[in-house]
Amino acid sequence: MPRRTRLALFAAAVLVGTAGIAAAIPPLGDHVVLSWNDLGMHCMNQWSADFMVLPPFNNLQAQVIRRGSATSKPYLLVSGVDLEYSIPGNTTSMGKTDFWTYAPAIFGVTLPPDVGLTGKGLTGTLDPAGGSMYEAKGIPITPFDDAQPTVEKPYQRALVIARDTQGHELARSTPVIPVSIEVNCVSSGCHASINGILNGHPRVAGFDPNVRPILCAKCHASPALGTAGRPEARYFSFQIHDRHQFLDQQMSGVDLCNKCHPGPKTQCLRGAMSQRHALSCQSCHGNMAAMASSIENGRVPWANEPSCGTCHGAAYAEQPGKLYRMSTGHGGVACEACHGSTHADFPSREENDNANNVALQGYAGTLRECAVCHGDGVPQGGGPHVASTAGVGDELLASAARLSVSPNPVRQACSFGAGATPGVSGRLLVHDAQGRIVRMLEATPASARVVLAWDGRDARGVRVGPGTYFARWQQDGRTSAARVTVVR
Repeated sequence: MPRRTRLALFAAAVLVGTAGIAAAIPPLGDHVVLSWNDLGMHCMNQWSADFMVLPPFNNLQAQVIRRGSATSKPYLLVSGVDLEYSIPGNTTSMGKTDFWTYAPAIFGVTLPPDVGLTGKGLTGTLDPAGGSMYEAKGIPITPFDDAQPTVEKPYQRALVIARDTQGHELARSTPVIPVSIEVNCVSSGCHASINGILNGHPRVAGFDPNVRPILCAKCHASPALGTAGRPEARYFSFQIHDRHQFLDQQMSGVDLCNKCHPGPKTQCLRGAMSQRHALSCQSCHGNMAAMASSIENGRVPWANEPSCGTCHGAAYAEQPGKLYRMSTGHGGVACEACHGSTHADFPSREENDNANNVALQGYAGTLRECAVCHGDGVPQGGGPHVASTAGVGDELLASAARLSVSPNPVRQACSFGAGATPGVSGRLLVHDAQGRIVRMLEATPASARVVLAWDGRDARGVRVGPGTYFARWQQDGRTSAARVTVVR
């Protein structure tokens, strides 16, 4: 069945079977809007009378594509289009937070009701942000809608509409605009009271626990807020991870990080890497001690973060010198537009995250149906990453120690063996011939050699097909690798 026919059948089934999700996006026309939130979650302090870590401040980004046809290629619009946003069912933040009461004392500005620090409100326009990118930065949304203003709803959906210069609608999109108030030292169960936190703060020059409200980032530099802070006070991220690293001995995994990075209810780590591949926060970022140590050794928080290419290889890596959330790939399309926001990579645990792609291609997951953008002019070939995967085997095996495989070829299952550092966690990644990770196994060896068994299945429990695969054991800055042949 041709791909465009398959896409049409998928879309028809979705529009009939899940109208609550897909009805907001009409059938595909001549244009497509791809829109997303940059971080996958924005945190905010609901109450600010005593101190503030983060204000209500959310971002939406978008690109508009003129779809292709049998005689023309698709292209990104860089002009001649206006984008507007709103948040259906959430028209005001007043009364849901005291931000506007304390903004003059904290930020030195008096803001109109429902207007955030950048001048954006809960409705407005996305501004040109360079090239084909459009952005609305600093939307002051709270996780409380108008109908239930005391019930936290962290995964609300915005509505983004693209119009031509005459005001005619070209296309629309419904991205999640995630926000949580669970960044709270008291409600997390860690501290008994705000007074206890402030009175326990070191008595340093310029700090008075009785002069409130206090903006933590005024002294402790925060790239998230763009504050330089005071050099002797160090980064806010360093102070939090360094002073709380004792928790590494008491807790582990997502439960530990959820104490601050929201949260027990929000559970913002919800994408395919966590849901399908069982990755935790520590899998990419390390534990509390490692986070503090990396900043002490020169890493800039928020600016220097884990790279997709570390595990997935160069074919799936970000642009040089850019984070995933700032990178573009196939035809200039943003990585997040197809793969999902940071921490919410498709398919996500949350139905609202997946709704856009369900409406566009008929199912959740990475936006991979070529006809969404190419229309009737679907090109031949393996996809946007294939052109750069010819040398994936050489790359994955380069500069790596030997990883033993037995048996090889593999019919049902096999074992991998490698030298190891006792007591240090590591992971085994199994890649397909295009460099995509199909399975990850984690282990903390008790001796100087690690042995891991692979049952020949992917992260979903499905047996992988016959062909060439690459296995890599990564631990303590070292890699062992091998080529694996699967036969059936």
